[in-house]
Amino acid sequence: MDKMLRNKKALLVFMLPAFLLFTLVLFIPIIQSVYYSLCDYKGMTKPVFIGLDNYKNLLHDQTFGIALKNSFFFLVFSCVSQLILGLIYAAVLTNIKKGRNLFKNIIYLPCVLSSAALGLLWLFIFNPKLGINQLLIKWGVEDPPLWLMSTKGFMPLPMWMIAFVALWQYVGQSMMLYMAQISGISKSLMEASYIDGCTKPMSFRYITLPLIKPMVATAMSLNAIGSLKFFDLIWNMTVGGPNHKTEVLATHLYQQGFKFFKYGYASAIGVVLLVLCLLVTLFINKVIKTEQYEM
Repeated sequence: MDKMLRNKKALLVFMLPAFLLFTLVLFIPIIQSVYYSLCDYKGMTKPVFIGLDNYKNLLHDQTFGIALKNSFFFLVFSCVSQLILGLIYAAVLTNIKKGRNLFKNIIYLPCVLSSAALGLLWLFIFNPKLGINQLLIKWGVEDPPLWLMSTKGFMPLPMWMIAFVALWQYVGQSMMLYMAQISGISKSLMEASYIDGCTKPMSFRYITLPLIKPMVATAMSLNAIGSLKFFDLIWNMTVGGPNHKTEVLATHLYQQGFKFFKYGYASAIGVVLLVLCLLVTLFINKVIKTEQYEM
């Protein structure tokens, strides 16, 4: 192995396919998107360079403002809720013996299901003439809420409903990451803490949490990037409505690019989304300072 690592030609041969794939699939499209964002490009004609006009137009786009606000709402809600609930699930399931695999599979199951199918399922459940509202009417509720059609408030009810559905779908992913890290902690450390008089909550706070900090940073980065790019569940449940109240950056990008054929303007939204993902990831890695311990 050491001889192979010292062989630069062998390293080049092994790295070349991954480098080509990265360049063709990721790097070149990013460069193209940045270029198109500086152009007036509608697909049928050649791009016309217009400088920063697309970015200036974003500042006066009310729908973009709503989409940006909603994307940050998803970012904060997803990071906080999945961190707390995922840790609770991981801590509880790690310490039980009977039924662990059953509950783990039940919680993780929504992660492997199609978001499009789940969006249609919850659209049916929240339909005012079907689903949960009919049960509420039978139980005596005369005016049940319009789960996906209300436009009242700074953050309308449909956004909260979609956020909770997203939490239900993706919390299993965070749980599995935390469980994998917790299972790697040496049992001798936990036994030593119990001998020293620690209760299970104390050992979780002072031993488990510090040791799983690297995974917390990783999980939060994945949640943050996923929430900023959130698209399929919203599109299938509300299509960004009513009155653009549930638009996020990804749905606004899709509308501008594939409905109105403003590819230059959509590319500008995509570049803003890319920059936000990079900044949020750097912020999380900066705030959550991790240290490597031997477990």
